[in-house]
Amino acid sequence: MDESVLRRSVAEYIGTFTLIFIGGGAGIVTGQDIVAVALANGLAIGIMVTNLGHISGGHFNPAITLGFLSTRRITPVLAVAYWAAQLLGAISAAFILRWLFHQISVAVLAAPAPHTTDAKAFVLEAIMTFFLVWAVWATAVDPRGAFKAIAGLAIGLTISIDVFVGGPITGAAMNPARAFGPELAGNSWTGWWIYWIGPFAGALLAALVYEYLYLRPPRPLVVGTPESGVDEPRPGETALS
Repeated sequence: MDESVLRRSVAEYIGTFTLIFIGGGAGIVTGQDIVAVALANGLAIGIMVTNLGHISGGHFNPAITLGFLSTRRITPVLAVAYWAAQLLGAISAAFILRWLFHQISVAVLAAPAPHTTDAKAFVLEAIMTFFLVWAVWATAVDPRGAFKAIAGLAIGLTISIDVFVGGPITGAAMNPARAFGPELAGNSWTGWWIYWIGPFAGALLAALVYEYLYLRPPRPLVVGTPESGVDEPRPGETALS
């Protein structure tokens, strides 16, 4: 493996491990206290994005990585490496939680499960992930945004507000790895597909809309004069390609 890919993947492993260990662990030890869980998940991501964002981009989420891949901001090889590191980090953290606590606690309190219809859970996970990926693009990707120095704060707080709304209903995973690790450790698979398809759909929509609406580079309008026979840009005018 390329050294750069390895270093980035290790950062993704550590960040994802932290999210599942802290976020899932908070759900176990507090009995799903919504404030504690929201703050634990938001702070875990905010701190890890601040710590490791300059190394790997701070994805820690296969859905966010898919957004970067779909907009050609990372290569397919790097995306696959990120996905492997993220899933491995989630699995490692979940099994350590299982060892520290009881398996039933991991299944009931760490693994997300829908407490509504599958359709509503899917829509909710997609919307929450849309907000998360929109925050990533607006702060960590867009150079005109709220600046990368505080991207971790905005991204972490977005996760927290999502948990306040979606936590009691779906578990507010917004992240296939966040769901998969505890599901595997706790052998709890209720509505498992929701936590893959929902976040992927929300992430793709947010990434593509922001990318093509706000980040496509401008180019001169081609305005040719009939007598010149040559397409020439009119001075002072630009258009989005």
